[in-house]
Amino acid sequence: MKNQVKKEIWKEKPEILVDFGDYLNFWHRYLKNRIYSPFSYFEKAKDWLVNGLYRQRGKYSRPILHFGAIALAFAVVLVAPSIFERVTYETDGSNRNVLGVASADEVSFYTMQADEVRQMRGGEITLHRVQEGETLVSIAEQYGLQKETIIWENNLSDNPKLEIGQELRILPVDGIRHKVAKGETVVTIGSKYGLKDAQVQAIVDFPFNDFLNNETFELAVGQYLMIPGGIRQRAIVPTGTFASRLTPSAGTVSATGGFVWPASGIISQGYSFYHKAIDIAGSGSILAGDSGTVIASGWDASGYGNRVILDHGNGTKTLYAHMSVLQVVEGQTVNKGDVLGQMGSTGRSTGRHLHFEIRQDSVLLNPLDYLK
Repeated sequence: MKNQVKKEIWKEKPEILVDFGDYLNFWHRYLKNRIYSPFSYFEKAKDWLVNGLYRQRGKYSRPILHFGAIALAFAVVLVAPSIFERVTYETDGSNRNVLGVASADEVSFYTMQADEVRQMRGGEITLHRVQEGETLVSIAEQYGLQKETIIWENNLSDNPKLEIGQELRILPVDGIRHKVAKGETVVTIGSKYGLKDAQVQAIVDFPFNDFLNNETFELAVGQYLMIPGGIRQRAIVPTGTFASRLTPSAGTVSATGGFVWPASGIISQGYSFYHKAIDIAGSGSILAGDSGTVIASGWDASGYGNRVILDHGNGTKTLYAHMSVLQVVEGQTVNKGDVLGQMGSTGRSTGRHLHFEIRQDSVLLNPLDYLK
């Protein structure tokens, strides 16, 4: 009696065994259709080819093998994408995604994400070198930005004159890049650049902004933060301050090709890839490094403050920035060693010093290689 009961129980298979049997049957059909069948056809074709070559004693073996290898590689390139496409099977009335391949909705979602990341250029700043014929508007359109974003990031004037070879920093999205100062928060930074309370969320949502704490959005002093949609607030721009007594024009001059030190003091910052100039901290007069013509003298809104630019007539220009007062005017000439102005701390400056640049055809050279 007991044996009969046991037999009846085992006649009714547990549901887990039924599902496991269906699972094995599914993989058997799948492997047979996807792997065994194609390879069986391949073996038949290979046998036919080998038999033919054997009868011809290898007469056509080399060209046929070469052609076969090329055809096989070509076929793999064409067929491989379709193998990895989403495969669905009707089981319990619903389409199930096998092998964990993303569904159509998932594919479109991740593709959209990839496109957005690509449009933001991975959140990185791109260095663009100005080519002949390019304008600020054409460059902005090339990167999908407003021209103001490029102006603000590069401290340009509203209608800048671009030079061939000039490097521009291109932000990933429209807005402003901000360096965090002590005591600043996401809210105070957002309001600084014209964002309302609700719009500040854009700073948090920007995927490439980092925070010390992702819950409180704590910031680190000195880190850079992207402000999507931020607008630079206009400030009152002072005019150049000229001395009551100016250096007289030198008449006809010609550059000597050598440079004298433009100021006395200590070098507070040297030449580097991010600071292509030298800073000389001290006091007193600023002198012309070499003879030339004054092509700019006045206030510069990009951060130089009161500055003078000399054209030495041989493809070389020098720039002298952060002056307290100016003692030359645009259009006049100066001899090597003539006074251009007095050292100061105007513009983007943290202390009294001279910012000195040597430019050769728009390339910023290391002044220490040329000063005597």
